[in-house]
Amino acid sequence: MRQTEISDRGLIRLLPATYHKPPALRGLVDTEDELGILAQIEGLTSGRLQAERGRNPHLDPRELAWRRRRRDLRIYGDTHVNAAFTYTRRGGNRFNSEERGAWYCAWDVMVSVSEVAWHRTRELGYTGCLEDSARYVELLSDFIGVFDNVTDEPDHPALNADPDVGYPEGQSLARHLRREGSRGLIYPSVRAPAPGGNCLVCFEPRAIQNVRPGASWDLIWEGTPDYSIVAVA
Repeated sequence: MRQTEISDRGLIRLLPATYHKPPALRGLVDTEDELGILAQIEGLTSGRLQAERGRNPHLDPRELAWRRRRRDLRIYGDTHVNAAFTYTRRGGNRFNSEERGAWYCAWDVMVSVSEVAWHRTRELGYTGCLEDSARYVELLSDFIGVFDNVTDEPDHPALNADPDVGYPEGQSLARHLRREGSRGLIYPSVRAPAPGGNCLVCFEPRAIQNVRPGASWDLIWEGTPDYSIVAVA
């Protein structure tokens, strides 16, 4: 495995647009004070807020984005960064366990689309109904530094297309890299059509810089695993 130094802007992470809507509790209250009370109650079960309060045994709160800035200097993206590391799928993903998340992104938006669409198509398949429409919003971020790179090893076990094989291998590799102080890993996309493109999984919240919103995309399924992509004006 080699290491690569990058200084790249605008890597793309796609997030379901529902996460950008106004607070779900807003319609239940009449004043900002009442909203604050309900938000405190909601926060009792928020994985992100629990981690920020030092109650996640797998994340040191000093790693998280909110610890790096004074309250009056917080900027867009902090909560999204923290959420990526605190909310996980059961069983984890390719390079993170269910105990600690990671920030996945790509240099090309269609690579990011291929990755998120594969997961959503699989979820729809479990329901037996491949009829769906979902809007995703780009989160753009910048990266500077040295990252491990496995793009020259396309047959690495961690890149196996079968999650039952690739995920355990990838999670084991990620644990090893993190113990060695790695900031993240550049790897070839497993889901993008060949020849595909490259992705980056970042292991450290503090390595994710200048998060900002980008374009929006609608993904539409009409009864088959194939989907259409519509750019949102």
